[in-house]
Amino acid sequence: MSESASTAVKKRNRVIQPHGSRQEGSAVAKLAAGAIGIVFGDIGTSPLYAFRETFVGAHPLELDQIHILGVVSLIFWSIMLVVSIQYVTILMRADNKGQGGSLALVALLSGALRKSKLGWVAVLLGVFATSLFYGDSMITPAISVLSAVEGLTVVQSGLAPLVLPIAVGLLILLFMIQSRGTAKIGALFAPIMIIYFFVIGTLGIIQIIAHPGILVALNPWYAVQFFLNDGTKAFLALGSVVLAVTGSEALFADMGHFGKKPMRIAWFGFVLPALLCNYFGQGAMILALDSAGAAEAIQNPFFILAPEFLRLPLVILATMATFIASQAVISGAFSVTHQAIQLGFIPRLTIKHTSASEAGQIYIPVVNWAIMIAVILLVLTFQTSSNLASAYGIAVTGAMFIDTCLLAIVVLTLWKWKWWYAAPLIGLFFVVDGAYFAANLTKVPDGGWFPLLVGAVAFILLTTWAKGRKIMRDNMAEAAMPIEIFTKSAKSSATRVPGTAVFMASSSAGVPSALLHNIKHNKVIHERVVVLTVNIQDVPSIPWSERVDVSDLGDGFYRLVLNYGFMQETDVPAALKKVKDCGMDFDMMTTSFFLSRQTLLPSEKPKMMVWREKIFSWMLRNAATAMEFFKLPSNRVVELGSQMEI
Repeated sequence: MSESASTAVKKRNRVIQPHGSRQEGSAVAKLAAGAIGIVFGDIGTSPLYAFRETFVGAHPLELDQIHILGVVSLIFWSIMLVVSIQYVTILMRADNKGQGGSLALVALLSGALRKSKLGWVAVLLGVFATSLFYGDSMITPAISVLSAVEGLTVVQSGLAPLVLPIAVGLLILLFMIQSRGTAKIGALFAPIMIIYFFVIGTLGIIQIIAHPGILVALNPWYAVQFFLNDGTKAFLALGSVVLAVTGSEALFADMGHFGKKPMRIAWFGFVLPALLCNYFGQGAMILALDSAGAAEAIQNPFFILAPEFLRLPLVILATMATFIASQAVISGAFSVTHQAIQLGFIPRLTIKHTSASEAGQIYIPVVNWAIMIAVILLVLTFQTSSNLASAYGIAVTGAMFIDTCLLAIVVLTLWKWKWWYAAPLIGLFFVVDGAYFAANLTKVPDGGWFPLLVGAVAFILLTTWAKGRKIMRDNMAEAAMPIEIFTKSAKSSATRVPGTAVFMASSSAGVPSALLHNIKHNKVIHERVVVLTVNIQDVPSIPWSERVDVSDLGDGFYRLVLNYGFMQETDVPAALKKVKDCGMDFDMMTTSFFLSRQTLLPSEKPKMMVWREKIFSWMLRNAATAMEFFKLPSNRVVELGSQMEI
């Protein structure tokens, strides 16, 4: 190659590489902006009540220098240790093919520890963390929206009677629009939240510049000094300080939507500085006021930060931010429920997809209305965000403590870290998360019982369904006839009719009861018979190349297995249209789907306690039909009933 040609190539390379990096950087920036709009709403609205509650909550503190600097230092180091290090830096590494959250982590661990006793421990921990999340998803919209609307009393004290009606009206509107999905209004989330974080950060910086002495709270000694001087009150204060890190689980759970890198950029580059500036600003403002002024300002320091003429716009902006944060939590409840259904912990429910392009945007009516009723009852019962703060925190700290337990299993069994440097780190997380959980247990009499009750009920339902479903499958497998024997005897005992019959089977072995009943009562066999099993694997998604497993059993009989990840939509007709190795192509107009519907009978030797049998039977009766769940055409479905003992 000539020197001039070589120079030209080098020039081209110098031009092409930055262009590619610019495109990649632009994509990452867009994802980071999207994460600010959707993921960080929960933790981003905590400044409305977290700092305030440490001083005016169930265990009030004196407004003096030791307590103010101690609380600000505790908030700073809590955010750094729990959110920045534990979740954003370490736990985000423990993803299941890009997906995060307790259930995704459990699916990852149960696959790796299938033959170990730790496998069952990990599953139970993950299920309990999921159960606690439902309590969190009920309290978060209530406390967030109510705390924002309470800002009206700072603008005009006479507006206090309107706080509850406005908050309830906004919450009802929030749940009413869920069925429309977030695709259309989602584009507005990022700009609003970016403005919100910029404003709260700026308000904090103004106070820090005016009173820079607050920055000494960066020194952890002030948190330690708080405990040394007033140990009991400092411990109880942790129950309110932890409100500053609520939303940590959401960061991990929503990782699959945006990816690690964009979320880390958004957190460290924008959200974290804005939050810290606001918390330090609130502390600086209270520290600079005299005792009378501080006592008045601490009732709502978030809004007092703003000049009087900007307080109403700040109330409106904060209300919009809490609306968005609540939307994200409710969407998270839908996603967690969908994962739990796919993994076999919740019966099939009606799921509606609200976006043609985004599979993750779903709407589950029964979950939506159940959470709405609970949220409205919470607001009407507790009346104020301060009262709700007594109920808030237990679900969050419980889930955080469980995540630490799961992280310990990951570090020692999957990542194979050496115990001498894994133990100090995990030990630190156990101490911090354990202290927060213990401090929040003091809230149980004042409302903390509610998320624990919700978590306990959800845990019973999830584990009862999983156990009952396993018993049913085991019983069906015991009574099942081998498919090879059936095909040889069936071809000469019934009349062949044109078309395709697809018999849905929960197990990939044996003959489904619907097929046996069809021959017994109708005496016919279609020219093509497909025994179809849908398997949900312990991974988020499965590519099409690994989706289909076809076995030709001869004489027009086929065994077909469709494999899905727990984040994927189970659209059976769409999948069948792509199957090419099952005789002929599938034509939905000549294909009939046969389903079995079981009626449970009490057993002489029950394998579950009677009360759990009744719960399981009720859940089975109220589950969505396989026709709805698998997107089967309603005019091509035949249901055949059978009875079964459990």
